[in-house]
Amino acid sequence: MSPALVLTTVNAPHSKQLDAQELAFCLLHPEAAQAVPGHMSSFFGEVSPKLQIEFASSYNISKQQLAAAAKAFAIYSGETYPHIS
Repeated sequence: MSPALVLTTVNAPHSKQLDAQELAFCLLHPEAAQAVPGHMSSFFGEVSPKLQIEFASSYNISKQQLAAAAKAFAIYSGETYPHIS
């Protein structure tokens, strides 16, 4: 899986562009995710769960870590996102 599709979706509406490593870092660090809420909202809300899992896996982030990141960001943002399974 190329991260380009994920990054295009995540970065599209924002002037600040995240690279793949920065996005992966945000998935593991809630305070970093909160610093770029628009990007994270796009990742969890607009990128399909399948692509989320593939992206995370390519950066050695487990499904459990990804699900925890989604839950933590949902609590922070007040949004709901598709479940990772």
